[in-house]
Amino acid sequence: MRVMDTDSSGPVIRKLTLAMDEDHCTLRWLWPEGIEAVYVERSELELVSKDHVGGETTQGKLKLYTREEYKASNGYVDRITGFGAIRYTVHACGMDEDGPVLLRQQDGDNTVLASSRKADIRFSIRYKKGLFQKRKSVWMTVTAEVPVPKEALCYVRKPGGVPLNKEDGTVYPFLSDFAPGRTELPAVEVAKDDYVRLFFTDGPKYGAVYRLISD
Repeated sequence: MRVMDTDSSGPVIRKLTLAMDEDHCTLRWLWPEGIEAVYVERSELELVSKDHVGGETTQGKLKLYTREEYKASNGYVDRITGFGAIRYTVHACGMDEDGPVLLRQQDGDNTVLASSRKADIRFSIRYKKGLFQKRKSVWMTVTAEVPVPKEALCYVRKPGGVPLNKEDGTVYPFLSDFAPGRTELPAVEVAKDDYVRLFFTDGPKYGAVYRLISD
């Protein structure tokens, strides 16, 4: 495929919008004058990478879409499944004597993000203590719909009651990533009046892509 950079004076996509309806999204935009087709690029973004939310995991897939198809469907309609987010970029398609040319826009106005549902992370906590012992054992179980990096979660220990948030006690990290499915963690020994609970290490960051649910 031939690609050519274009600036604001060339054919560019304007007023790109996205509307969600359950698991379908519709893209609409203003067509540049004289352009009869576009390339719609779909790039899947992972939930969380080691350093940030929304790292790109797959190369963008291009689909040629004509103005007539756009009119017939009242936009560009796509289905979103799974978790994470999809980045859509609409490129104007120019024509010359050698065929179609993807006109690569520089200002970012031709890009929009669509988010699918959050992935569930369910956890349960069980305690066991002997009648005359000063300490008790804690068993934690984590069930995740998708892989979860260990940096996303921590557990907090608090004497006298269940912690209300990450700052309400002593914070402990996890040592391994969580695979999809059920994970039984090794027992942890705590004082007999201690209680624990799981939290996100960074609520705004990880809460944007996961739901943490206590069973």
